[in-house]
Amino acid sequence: MEHTYQYAWVIPLLPLPVIMSMGFGLFLIPTATKNLRRIWAFPSILLLSIALVFSVHLSIQQINGSSIYQYLWSWTINNDFSLEFGYLIDPLTSIMLILITTVGILVLIYSDDYMSHDEGYLRFFVYISFFNTAMLGLVTSSNLIQIYFFWELVGMCSYLLIGFWFTRPIAASACQKAFVTNRVGDFGLLLGILGFFWITGSLEFRDLFKIANNWIPNNGINSLLTTLCAFLLFLGAVAKSAQFPLHVWLPDAMEGPTPISALIHAATMVAAGIFLLARLFPLFISLPLIMSFISLVGTITLFLGATLALAQRDIKRSLAYSTMSQLGYMMLALGIGSYEAALFHLITHAYSKALLFLGSGSVIHSMEPLVGYSPDKSQNMVLMGGLRKYVPITRTTFLCGTLSLCGIPPLACFWSKDEILSNSWLYSPFFGIIASFTAGLTAFYMFRIYLLTFDGYLRVHFQNYSSTKEGSLYSISLWGKGISKGVNKDFVLSTMKDGVSFFSQNIPQIPGNTRNKIGSFSTLFGAKKTFVYPHETGNTMLFPLLILLLFTLFIGSIGIHFDNGISELTILSKWLTPSINFFQESSNSSINSYEFLINAISSVSLAILGLFIAYIFYGSTYSFFQNLNFLNSLVKGNQKKNFLDQVKEKIYSWSYNRGYIDVFYTRVFILGIRRLAELTNFFDKGVIDGITNGVGLAGFCIGEEIKCVGGGRISSYLFFFLCYVSLFLFFFP
Repeated sequence: MEHTYQYAWVIPLLPLPVIMSMGFGLFLIPTATKNLRRIWAFPSILLLSIALVFSVHLSIQQINGSSIYQYLWSWTINNDFSLEFGYLIDPLTSIMLILITTVGILVLIYSDDYMSHDEGYLRFFVYISFFNTAMLGLVTSSNLIQIYFFWELVGMCSYLLIGFWFTRPIAASACQKAFVTNRVGDFGLLLGILGFFWITGSLEFRDLFKIANNWIPNNGINSLLTTLCAFLLFLGAVAKSAQFPLHVWLPDAMEGPTPISALIHAATMVAAGIFLLARLFPLFISLPLIMSFISLVGTITLFLGATLALAQRDIKRSLAYSTMSQLGYMMLALGIGSYEAALFHLITHAYSKALLFLGSGSVIHSMEPLVGYSPDKSQNMVLMGGLRKYVPITRTTFLCGTLSLCGIPPLACFWSKDEILSNSWLYSPFFGIIASFTAGLTAFYMFRIYLLTFDGYLRVHFQNYSSTKEGSLYSISLWGKGISKGVNKDFVLSTMKDGVSFFSQNIPQIPGNTRNKIGSFSTLFGAKKTFVYPHETGNTMLFPLLILLLFTLFIGSIGIHFDNGISELTILSKWLTPSINFFQESSNSSINSYEFLINAISSVSLAILGLFIAYIFYGSTYSFFQNLNFLNSLVKGNQKKNFLDQVKEKIYSWSYNRGYIDVFYTRVFILGIRRLAELTNFFDKGVIDGITNGVGLAGFCIGEEIKCVGGGRISSYLFFFLCYVSLFLFFFP
């Protein structure tokens, strides 16, 4: 066992040989390297699979009751300062290692097909392999400065992958936004690390935790300074895990390739902030004020993310706001001291959301031949619908991921979310009400995504192989207006962006005789038009979906309670026992089977209610509800709108415009900083430079005037001299 732990340092380094080989190949023999580019995917997957085997072996030893293992070696030694690097293996590390490697392998397999036609195929695999290295190094770090080092590498890889298609202005803007927003959190994290080093004189976790257990009884440390440093550490987690108010970068980060959204922005990188709080949990739990603040931020984030997801049309952006909301659940759980529930939801959500993101990539892949390769069109759910017939495997996996995130048993997220809801009610009814209401909203917007994408009938059907700009098109908008054939494609797609009510259900169906016309035909002018319907993706992309489906179905079993004759335990509890002992206290409140059943009934009822409401507004069978007045929203003309119509418009406007938070940041920070810069520039040029230039100009003018006075006659100079002397003697005798 000890021998196995000694080689755990190999895990973060395993992806590096492929990165270096591809880099040297592109530098020395670029033509051959690019011609054989598909071969590089195999060693990337193989080495990460070896890391997975190591991680599973370490996790089995942790479950069997092995103690925490830490290995350090000195990097910098001074009289008053010693910096050590090393690795720490405990249950938290083993959980994260398995999570990163499993999702990473599946995303690499998926990306081999998804990115096969992209010119940046090799560059993509270099970035994603380097990200895996940085993330594995982050979770095995043994001290704060080592975490910060890999924290920055993870952020750099995220920046490169979000802006992977950097020639698109919107992608370049998105990666810049992610970079600037994370700079705020990372600067706070650095200040917090330096603050705790100044307080404790150490950066090692064990030293920090020992001092944290003693500083309140001994009262020998300034509590205000300690709280401030802890807040700065938390600020780093806020930015990385997209918590309010530093969440604005996550939806725009969807401009990167879809596999990146599944790996970084669903399963691993955004979970780095949760991991940091879990790693420093003994430190934070000794500061009740910070714990209350963490729970408050998590509550605001989970509710805000759910409301902003209600009216989004971009399928990836909707899932991004869902990720933000679920990360808020984890943050809330950590804030109320429910350490086990937070990690449990981290695991279940990672696999379910990775399944959803990869499923959305499959949908986008199938829609691109119909609407074009622009994300504004291929990711727009307004243009989808009825895909269940054409992509049945993707539809099934996506449905399971949706139901899991909605909290429907026995899928994975039901067990973890229900535990968070139960602990929230025990901690505070206020948090319990908001968390439960948000669970209903989650079911609503997730099932909305599924229905708009797979239910009903295909709302756009276009493929033009001619040289003209017009093509055969039959499409409908969610306004309930049919779009005729033979119109300009760009005009139609721009019209469909103008406005869509997310409550509207007056969606006409494509007639069967039109829908079933598959094939090609010639137009009046001889241009050949071809209908190409969506099709299922290849086996290479479907295989990760099926594996993630298995995780979504069965990973929740590690949190199912069983009775050992003394108390309620779970496999996850047994797994985390060394870490809990390391904290010197257990922070989880145990509940019996009866309480669990009551809580499960209430949470599932809320989820079913959200599903039912979503089906009312977006389902294909709505003839009864179509007659209700409140479904006719956003009508044109000067018709008087009732109260419910006004409420719907307000909710839609709030959600679609991202809660106006981006507008607020633009006006306050961007425009405010620009105006401040303009004012500073004016002060610098008008006042500072003006005084300097004025003195020089005044000297020049005085010199010119004096020059005119002088006539070259000595008698005149003596006369003026005597006059000046007389005046001086008169005033100063």
